[in-house]
Amino acid sequence: MGTLLKCYKPLFSIRFSSFPNSLRSVQLRTHSFNNPKRRNPIRRCFSSLSPSSQPLINGTTLDKMDGNQQPGSPSSELWLHNTMSKKKELFMPKVEGKVGMYVCGVTAYDLSHIGHARVYVTFDVLYRYLKHLGYEVCYVRNFTDVDDKIIARAKELAEDPISLSRRYCDEFIQDMVHLQCLPPSVEPRVSDHMPHIIDMIKQIVDNGYAYRVEGDVFFSVENFPEYGQLSGRKLEDNRAGERVAVDSRKRNPADFALWKSAKEGEPFWESPWGPGRPGWHIECSAMSAAYLGYSFDIHGGGMDLVFPHHENEIAQSCAACKLSNVSYWIHNGFVTVDSEKMSKSLGNFFTIREVMDLYHPLALRLFLMGTHYRSPINYSDVLLESASERIFYIYQTLHDCENVLSQHDKGLRESIPPETLNVINKFHNDFSTSMSDDLHTPVVLAALSDPLKTINDLLHTRKGKKQAMRIESVAALEKIIRNVLSVLGLMPTSYSEALQQLREMALKRAKLTEDKILQKIEERSEARKNKDYEKSDAIRKDLAVVGIALMDSPDGTSWRPAIPLPLQEQQVAAT
Repeated sequence: MGTLLKCYKPLFSIRFSSFPNSLRSVQLRTHSFNNPKRRNPIRRCFSSLSPSSQPLINGTTLDKMDGNQQPGSPSSELWLHNTMSKKKELFMPKVEGKVGMYVCGVTAYDLSHIGHARVYVTFDVLYRYLKHLGYEVCYVRNFTDVDDKIIARAKELAEDPISLSRRYCDEFIQDMVHLQCLPPSVEPRVSDHMPHIIDMIKQIVDNGYAYRVEGDVFFSVENFPEYGQLSGRKLEDNRAGERVAVDSRKRNPADFALWKSAKEGEPFWESPWGPGRPGWHIECSAMSAAYLGYSFDIHGGGMDLVFPHHENEIAQSCAACKLSNVSYWIHNGFVTVDSEKMSKSLGNFFTIREVMDLYHPLALRLFLMGTHYRSPINYSDVLLESASERIFYIYQTLHDCENVLSQHDKGLRESIPPETLNVINKFHNDFSTSMSDDLHTPVVLAALSDPLKTINDLLHTRKGKKQAMRIESVAALEKIIRNVLSVLGLMPTSYSEALQQLREMALKRAKLTEDKILQKIEERSEARKNKDYEKSDAIRKDLAVVGIALMDSPDGTSWRPAIPLPLQEQQVAAT
């Protein structure tokens, strides 16, 4: 693989092409990573979500809600909070209509936790929304497969470090599929990019920003006066970087390794400084330059990366090329447990797999989107139960729509009543305004309430069933909700399938079978016939305690997942 051009022009001409927005497409893409012989990075940038139609409102289409914007013709302003300036800024890409975005990926040595899930759901929402606005997006998200932590874990398991990391990269990809995170345009791995990393270190050394000590190469922070511009830290306040042992050979404790000399039993690559491997920070600088050039639009990651990782990236990239520039630095808040950051090092984490064993992946995604991305979110059972109950309600409402509309697939008029149009327009405005204001997903999720309630009134109430153009109203409401859910990454492949999965997981959490619940429903019906209301109420309450709600109707009694009664009481007490 050839070395980078000076000043790190992109390694190859980036091509933007369409990538379908479907879970099936994501699954197909992941198969290539299961081939151990595949070592070369992907060299294409996939772009726009597949177009989807939008509801016809009185003969006209509802503006901006269908994903049909022409690539390169953004349809709305977008304001994003820039960590560098510490304020919200109007998003203006360097190349009109095109966006280059780099997000720091996982260090693959274990299963990923929901703190990782928050990072990649956050940037998946941004990726989807940029494409919804009509931008062509090249989204690069790396894998760190060469690192101290990987080597240490591989020694514990007596496994080859690259092989171990490859395995956990594959596991991570499957987690992202379940969370409906679209695959990035490019997913480079450190082990595939050693020539680019070595070439960048050579340029930094040649430009006088780094020094060699025996077989190691360190970046000199004192030679870069702008060091600390992202984090706001003063040089005298800095300490040795994370993932780096204190080393008395360094000129300044805050100097960090660009290249580490080989140690016995560790993987290494040949370099001008002898055999060794790269430091953590240089890897992202080199890979972002390889695919996006020295100057691009968005660099993102978790808030914990502001210092030292992103601070060091800025120093390295500018040292290699003085024209290096990232327009927007975007960081998401932590997931906390008892107000402490969730992390592997603290041992207070829950893996994505552990959570998805009990909760639907899209309930987890909804939970993560229910708090603004820059705010901390506290992990708790009650919030996950709330998200699960909410997404069941959304899918049940849309499933009911689907059943009714399947009986009226012909002869629908294009016009709808003014009341319905008002609900749709308000929802559309709430969506556009909130998403364009630094991705305010909690406001969008709350705004779903009115159109969902309107649908349920039209489908199930006596008054609603008598309304003129009722079916047309239901069709238009269902369509705009579906379009918004698609942009948010919350559309299931099938409403009925998702509802069944949500029921199965509720049963698992309740430690019950459906047959057992049906038996309880029968016992309760018998008690009611015998006017034994005390027993009837006790059965209902026993099921409510474990998160099973009974619903009585003229057609009989059915059940649905609900927040367990003790957690509901906990919620009330907390407020």
